[in-house]
Amino acid sequence: MDDRFETAGGWARKGQDHDTPLTAWAQWRALKAHHRAVKDMSLRAAFAQDVGRAERMSAEAAGLYLDYSKNLVTPETLGLLFDLARARGLEARREAMFRGERINRTEDRAVLHVALRAPVGTAIRVDGRNVVEDVHAVLARMGAFAEAVRSRAWLGASGKPIRTVINIGIGGSALGPEMAYHALRPDTHPDLTLRFLANIDGAEFRDVTAGLDPGETLFIVCSKTFTTEETLVNARTARDWCVAALGEKAVARHFVAVSTNREAVAHFGIDPAHMFGFWDWVGGRYSLASAVGLGLMIAIGPEGFAELLAGFRGMDEHFLSAPLETNLPVILGLLGIWYNNFFDAQTLAILPYAHDLARLPAYVEQLVMESNGKHVDESGRAVDYETGPIVWGEPGVDGQHSFYQLLHQGTKIVPCDLIGFCRSRAGLPHHQDLLMANLIAQAEALAFGRSAEELTQAGVAGEQIPFRVCTGNRPTNVILAEALTPRTLGALIALYEHSVFTQGVIWGIDSFDQWGVELGKVLARRIQGELTGATPEGAHDDSTRALIRYYRACRARGD
Repeated sequence: MDDRFETAGGWARKGQDHDTPLTAWAQWRALKAHHRAVKDMSLRAAFAQDVGRAERMSAEAAGLYLDYSKNLVTPETLGLLFDLARARGLEARREAMFRGERINRTEDRAVLHVALRAPVGTAIRVDGRNVVEDVHAVLARMGAFAEAVRSRAWLGASGKPIRTVINIGIGGSALGPEMAYHALRPDTHPDLTLRFLANIDGAEFRDVTAGLDPGETLFIVCSKTFTTEETLVNARTARDWCVAALGEKAVARHFVAVSTNREAVAHFGIDPAHMFGFWDWVGGRYSLASAVGLGLMIAIGPEGFAELLAGFRGMDEHFLSAPLETNLPVILGLLGIWYNNFFDAQTLAILPYAHDLARLPAYVEQLVMESNGKHVDESGRAVDYETGPIVWGEPGVDGQHSFYQLLHQGTKIVPCDLIGFCRSRAGLPHHQDLLMANLIAQAEALAFGRSAEELTQAGVAGEQIPFRVCTGNRPTNVILAEALTPRTLGALIALYEHSVFTQGVIWGIDSFDQWGVELGKVLARRIQGELTGATPEGAHDDSTRALIRYYRACRARGD
């Protein structure tokens, strides 16, 4: 471990006082001073003065090409950011994660989503057990079941093959598989449809099951503990729907589980032989490559799922071994630190120029905001700096006709990741040429804008010029790949996973717990009884009491 040592706040170098707040660290102060010197830099001037800027500020790994040259950085900026990463022990912390150490401190757990895509023969031990062997045992069972459904060997209770698979889960047990399914539609089985049921709004159940034959429908209930309230409410409603049409015995042929609670699964009526497990060292938002991806594996096949895992693994290996200066997740994460903490940028826009990646912004939103939306560091001290940004976005080119106006001429700085592919799997190459022309043009326009002088030379009337000027200097990363394949998607997801990890290490926070979601759940369980009259009204603030009473009055009138 050379000159590094472990502290309550993470890994640090000898000589660093880890009780010192991050904002007082020498490397942080150096970045603060540097920001004052370069905050008004011109990207036009930077490119004019450095003809090799684009080549030097680009990197490639695992099938992804990252151009980060259109960022408000100089070579000195990058050097200072890498100095900060090393001082905060990023390399040692990264190695600790891959070794299976318990870096999720508040829950005393390992963080091993990387083990889910490790190749056969890899040894990663947790409490003395090689968990990679367990992973591949589950993958083999998943593959056998997926093939049975895909080949129509698995029949429903009425003897019909399965035509629709419905994934019942919430959060990471739904959003990841849903995003990936839409992204990989060209790879899916032509006679199978995968749908997702997450929201407990009855309208979603109505829409998801509309027009379906229960005899041709398979439900996958994803809940590690088999106690997740939203998932179990939907699962019981689905069970009633199925039993009403096919009888009680049909449950065993139309429900399988992704869980570790064998007793609860069996009580529900699911054969425990059709329960696929995963582990407490897999966080929900990092679980796509686990049994949570069973529905996706059924859709794209075991071979397609193996390609997805290979893409994950390619980026994992790059993140673990590449020097920080050429490491895509590290670069992406550190650029986020630069804008979030020194430019006071509050948001990050994820802008995929790919219809099939329409759900990627929502996926990255959860990944970033649930991981790094923290107000204390790992030792429980309140931080005095910003942590995770707000993530949002929509596919291009739709966004160009809505919110890009603010990106170009608004008063807020919004760093953007523009993601595109050189080849479309939908055919229609002319469409792809136009789509990618828009991506590249937007990156250029955001960086360099349009000056008053250029408008004057173009013959624009003087009174119009103030309204048409685009100042430029709006930062972008451009991420390109050859095509949107399972392997590419895996690499792209891992890129963002490890960039989130990088930022969490810099901020000294636990990126793998999620205690903030608990409070609302606890209160909801209490309030539910009060809404229905099952329990007396409890102690609440005036606003909450008024809302409860208004709801009950409306229900009474409706009933």
